[in-house]
Amino acid sequence: MKKKKLPIENTELPWEHPKPKAEDPHALKLVEKIMQSPTYRLAEEDLDFLQSYNTRGIRLELDYLKAELHMARAGIKHTIVVFGSARIRERKTAMAKLEEIQKRLKEHPEDETLMRELYVAERMLEKSIYYDDARMFGRYVSRSGKGPEDSRVVIMTGGGPGIMEAANRGAHDVGAKTVGLNIHLPHEQYPNPYITPELCFQFRYFAIRKLHFFLRAKALVVYPGGFGTFDELFEFLTLVQTRKTRPVPVVMVGKSYWNKAVDFDFLVEEGVIAPEDREIFQVVDNAAEAWKHILNWHETYNTPLLAKGEKTGMENEEH
Repeated sequence: MKKKKLPIENTELPWEHPKPKAEDPHALKLVEKIMQSPTYRLAEEDLDFLQSYNTRGIRLELDYLKAELHMARAGIKHTIVVFGSARIRERKTAMAKLEEIQKRLKEHPEDETLMRELYVAERMLEKSIYYDDARMFGRYVSRSGKGPEDSRVVIMTGGGPGIMEAANRGAHDVGAKTVGLNIHLPHEQYPNPYITPELCFQFRYFAIRKLHFFLRAKALVVYPGGFGTFDELFEFLTLVQTRKTRPVPVVMVGKSYWNKAVDFDFLVEEGVIAPEDREIFQVVDNAAEAWKHILNWHETYNTPLLAKGEKTGMENEEH
């Protein structure tokens, strides 16, 4: 049924039509020129304005608010944030890369560049165990509590390949929600395929992305990685050290890697960090140790992640 108009709605207003040609033959062209001007666009529809230097504050707010609202609607209360190298791939991919370099090296045995690539490929094959481990960690977290449908504690990553993909994939394996925070870069990139679509976000600003990493974090789990991984790790260690944020467990997985990558004992000996700063983080060997440490840490400090009697998520693996 067509909605009946009120009497006032049937009355045309003076501004509903442009100035008639009869009054001024040039009026219509003048009006068209005005309406085509960027200044006439609604501010929310003016991309040039929204992307200008002066609206950076608005963009920062929007960058924060969009992800915040969507995560709140999805019931995401707490996150376990997983960082690690985007270059570490699953074993079959790492093996294929190694075999391809070996084949090329047979044809060019004196090629020093290929020899270097072979060494790196061998190291990356060894580190593929961390892909499997991060995937297992994702399963542990996602099966905990009331099970995969429980969104109180979810896996969050940077949304890219490698270790990030593995952790999201572990959650995806068991049908749980999982979050990915991608960053807009000058070159094209793709999110990994295992993120829950409505919980995959792309940020313009690294600062706002970092804020969301730490805002709901109940633990930070860090696998071997490079600049990006070190950046996130030391950013968080600094926030805790300076009491700028509440302490949560920081777990570095892979003793053989981390004990060589960073000599924390040396930093203590040199006096540039305090002995108690070593207590901010824990170095472990695998996903099982990492998850147990996180659960025990929260129990110790009376901030339990799970209610009494709820699943730890490790039951299927332990039996």
